[in-house]
Amino acid sequence: MIVRTQRTRLLAGAAVLASASLVLTACGSSKEESSGAPNASATVNEVKVDEKLTALVPADVKSAGKIVVGTDASYAPNEFKDDSGKIVGMDVDLANAVAAKLGLKADVQDSQFTAIIPGIQSNKFQLGMSSLTDNKEREQTVDLVTYFNAGSAIAVKKGNPDKINADDLCGKKIAVQTGTTQAQEITDTRSPACVKAGKPGVVNDGDKFDLQTDVTNAVVSGRDQAMMADSPVVDYAIKQSGGQLEKLGSTYDSAPYGIALAKGSALAPAVQGAVQSLIDDGTYKQILAKWGVEAGALDKSTLNGAVS
Repeated sequence: MIVRTQRTRLLAGAAVLASASLVLTACGSSKEESSGAPNASATVNEVKVDEKLTALVPADVKSAGKIVVGTDASYAPNEFKDDSGKIVGMDVDLANAVAAKLGLKADVQDSQFTAIIPGIQSNKFQLGMSSLTDNKEREQTVDLVTYFNAGSAIAVKKGNPDKINADDLCGKKIAVQTGTTQAQEITDTRSPACVKAGKPGVVNDGDKFDLQTDVTNAVVSGRDQAMMADSPVVDYAIKQSGGQLEKLGSTYDSAPYGIALAKGSALAPAVQGAVQSLIDDGTYKQILAKWGVEAGALDKSTLNGAVS
């Protein structure tokens, strides 16, 4: 399983509706529903430098004093822009905390989702933190340090007026973000299964958008009949929709998110150690609780831990 892509932001706010009819897109937890409402003003313990981990940081990174992190800031509450245009979210707080553990600063930069891994390969970014699913295919290109668990989910307009069946999307107009696991699922699995059963495939193999905000708005506006995205995103979008959206069925195909690094990066052990240290000292859970995504918490961070 892979993970997502991006789209044009209609709304910068951290947790509000762009208007009565346009919804902020999002990402939330992992399992069935996010644990609670996000509280972006919640405090998190100050992160203390771990001297043992700083010893693992390559000299060039240490001398720069920072880690450059690529993220697609349109995927609330994991990564998005607040009303002032500042990039915020669960991934952003974790990136800052990981850097702090290593005695560094995180320079989080907005990027198109599909440009993050190429950016790592070209040394534009040292890390990619953007709800990237750790999977075997992706591990052939980059190393991934696991830090969160998420699945896929489907949302429809409240009351499901089009009577969408989560197990049968044949002939339906489904909104997805370009480059995501869900877009690939429609192309590689859902549409072929429809055709094999003698039914029309998902319309156009999915209505694809560059930004998740536009995916959500496509369903709220009635342009599309349903949306597919990471479970945290769907859960959060529903919460922010003012009753306009509802979840269809349950979360499925759960898999870990990974922090992406260049293949064989000497920084990977330090990053993995920092994530595990944040888990062990409780800071990690505080950050997840701040964004209402505790259900996706992991107890152990691994390097390249994909199962499929």
